[in-house]
Amino acid sequence: MPAVRLLATGGTIASRAGANGRYAAAGGAELLTHTPLPDGLDVSIRDVATIASFAWSETELRTLQRHIDEALADPDVAGIVVTHGTDTMEEVSFLVSLGHDDPRPIVFTGAQRTLDDPAADGPANLSDALALAAHPAARDRGVLLCFDGHAFAARGVRKVDTLSTHGFDAPGRGPALRVAAGRIIPLTAASRPPTLPVPTGVPVPRVDVIPLYLGADTTLFDAAIGAGAQGIVLAAFGAGNANPAILEAVRAAVANGVPVLVCSRVHSGPVAPLYGGGGGASLAEAGAIFGVDLSPWQGRMLLAAALATGATDLPGTVDSWLQGGLTQG
Repeated sequence: MPAVRLLATGGTIASRAGANGRYAAAGGAELLTHTPLPDGLDVSIRDVATIASFAWSETELRTLQRHIDEALADPDVAGIVVTHGTDTMEEVSFLVSLGHDDPRPIVFTGAQRTLDDPAADGPANLSDALALAAHPAARDRGVLLCFDGHAFAARGVRKVDTLSTHGFDAPGRGPALRVAAGRIIPLTAASRPPTLPVPTGVPVPRVDVIPLYLGADTTLFDAAIGAGAQGIVLAAFGAGNANPAILEAVRAAVANGVPVLVCSRVHSGPVAPLYGGGGGASLAEAGAIFGVDLSPWQGRMLLAAALATGATDLPGTVDSWLQGGLTQG
């Protein structure tokens, strides 16, 4: 009988609506009472947290990682399911994926509707995630995010709708597997994503995301540097463009040892150093790193992990991970 470890952390899947808003309240055992369990599955439960994911901090990240490590230390555990709030699931699942080098799957899932909603989507999502975590087709794929019958690799997955039950997608990549009528259907070949784990006991370095918009000046950029940011991610225009003022801030930051990663504020597509005059070509000349198709939020996690490793060639470390991710999946 396959054994799956359920790590419950709260989120909408565990929430109920009340006079003062929605609050996470249900633990893992209660979630399972609402969930049709796949046949022949042995599920053990650990309650990691019972809060909304927008309230997460490094404390919750470390607690979750400890529970994951404990589960993987048990050879009888075939896979792990993490129930999580959708607001930060794309970045937490991605950070976990950076350190996950075990063939057994870790599957994140959640809900867009509360547990007490008449049409709650959480039970079906959790049932799918449990089935996926125990299935051989999910092995050697790293961390997956399972939602609305689709399972996505952690890299590149994004929340694409605030309220729809089809809350996630992977623009330009698509799902890795489908879960339909109790069947697990692989859509891509299994591949091991590269790892870049944050060393145990090392705080996640501060990395700030700076949004670009018409007329943006360096106020937010300068404030982030002043607050001690060890890295900066630009949520840049288009294919990775800024403006002349931001360009000079990037040049100064890189010269002072603060790496800058360029991602796009656009929903889909890669960044590339194409334009001068403050655009991507200028940013590349100033020493910025380009984050391929990572969202700014996943780019932030990648840059923080690379900083935490103490890599002497940080741009090379980040670029190597990005290129490895492309070639392996």
